[in-house]
Amino acid sequence: MDGYRPLPRKVEPLSEAVTKYMRSNRGKDTKPEVILRKALRAAGIRGYRLHWKKVPGRPDIAFPGKKVAVFVNGCFWHRCPKCNLSMPAHNAEFWRQKFNNNVLRDENKLRQLADLGWTTLVIWECELGADVENQVIKVAALLRPA
Repeated sequence: MDGYRPLPRKVEPLSEAVTKYMRSNRGKDTKPEVILRKALRAAGIRGYRLHWKKVPGRPDIAFPGKKVAVFVNGCFWHRCPKCNLSMPAHNAEFWRQKFNNNVLRDENKLRQLADLGWTTLVIWECELGADVENQVIKVAALLRPA
């Protein structure tokens, strides 16, 4: 990946509570993902695969037949451009590199999917909290025949 920089090997935790909290963050079946999936089911949108391994990036929701991939990104970890979240103060260089690597990885997987002819949609956690129905409409529009 362009611009990827390895993270420092050892980072001292701020406290045991912070370490426990950070380790509890999930990679799959996050609250925003579950909210979107429930809304898709309620709208009658089915036929998707979760975390489909057969394409780059393992999209949170994939419609293989339509070549549509949906990523539900958490604002903190993926650095939402709308939320403008602050950087953690402790181990600031580690977090700056970590977030930069996350953003580069996200851009890379979107590019790889586009190269394979897939249409991608990134839905931010804050967008789901504001208007789930509008996000379902966006997904449905991508699934309509051209």
